[in-house]
Amino acid sequence: MNPVSERLASLSPSETLAMSQKSNELKAKGIDVINMSVGEPDFFTPDHIKDAAKQAVDANFSFYSPVTGYPALRNAIVTKLKNENGLDFKPEQIVCSNGAKQSVCNVLLSIIGLGDEVIIPAPYWVSYVEMVKLAEGTNVIVSAGIEQDFKITPAQLEAVITPKSKAIILCSPSNPTGSVYSKEEMKGLADVLAKYPNIIILSDEIYEHINYFGKHVSIAEFENVRDRVVIINGVSKAYAMTGWRIGWIAAPQWIASACSTLQGQYTSGPCSVSQKAAEAAYTGTQQPVQDMRVAFERRRDLIVTLAREIPGLKTAKPEGAFYIFPECDSFYGKSFEGRTIENSGDLAMYLLEVGHVASVGGAAFGAPNCLRFSYATSDENIVKAMSWVKEALAKLS
Repeated sequence: MNPVSERLASLSPSETLAMSQKSNELKAKGIDVINMSVGEPDFFTPDHIKDAAKQAVDANFSFYSPVTGYPALRNAIVTKLKNENGLDFKPEQIVCSNGAKQSVCNVLLSIIGLGDEVIIPAPYWVSYVEMVKLAEGTNVIVSAGIEQDFKITPAQLEAVITPKSKAIILCSPSNPTGSVYSKEEMKGLADVLAKYPNIIILSDEIYEHINYFGKHVSIAEFENVRDRVVIINGVSKAYAMTGWRIGWIAAPQWIASACSTLQGQYTSGPCSVSQKAAEAAYTGTQQPVQDMRVAFERRRDLIVTLAREIPGLKTAKPEGAFYIFPECDSFYGKSFEGRTIENSGDLAMYLLEVGHVASVGGAAFGAPNCLRFSYATSDENIVKAMSWVKEALAKLS
């Protein structure tokens, strides 16, 4: 017997990555599977960004970078925050990491201790609750269903705040729902949080530019909470750079310093070449970002139309990101060829093995009556996948 640490034993594997792996296993057997489980743009990284990376290799950017990232990249992020978001940060308040996932985890490990409560609206991204566990904190889940567009209200937020509340994690546009908080809705949350000065606000804005709602709204825009907001962002989604692994925080100085200390002991600075590519992403043309957003909006309209034609699915129209998150519990208790669907995990596995479409059960996102489909794939795949889903679900009785 080789027991792992209690810390690790408390964690659950990523359901998203597990479904993607199962999808790839079926593909390896020659089965035509459409993978809608992973949140990853299907576009290639824009050429000017790749060119910057090639130039960085030739210019011998092959040494350790500063722990928090090259000054040029941090300055580019400061400029981006000023020009796009109207927010003033200093370079020393920016910490670049190996993806936004590490950025979130850095902050939680830096501010959360045993028994500290972290408020997480549900549905939530699968890793938030696991990271809180890793930090020995306590998850406080606030659920919002499809009838309120998966967005919590100020009253719901205030009802769960206690003297132990240390942080809240907000994600808009949202993974997994695609919901976007309007300026008025965000102000309502900010006004509640303004009454509780000990609560740190983590604002995950990785889907900022995949937004069909209008101008992106950051809770950091509201002066009554600005000094407690940690913005988390990166290049993965907007610039189709998932594999480059560059995320960052813009934070109060004490949190940025804490994250720098932590990161300095377990990864150091992120990939030097990736940083130069990210710098080009922020300082170069933004036309590819706009082009991808237009494509995602077209795909959003397509998949929502097709999903709403499937009896038994209830689908909201998301205003950002690249996911739909339909309610699917009308299929629970139904069977096909001796196989009974008891929950969202069963249904996701059924759709993979019978319908050959990979999705992710909603339980992993704190919404056990839903499924997540990523439409970061071609129009052709979307049409084919929704046809296969419709056909597979029709077999259940």
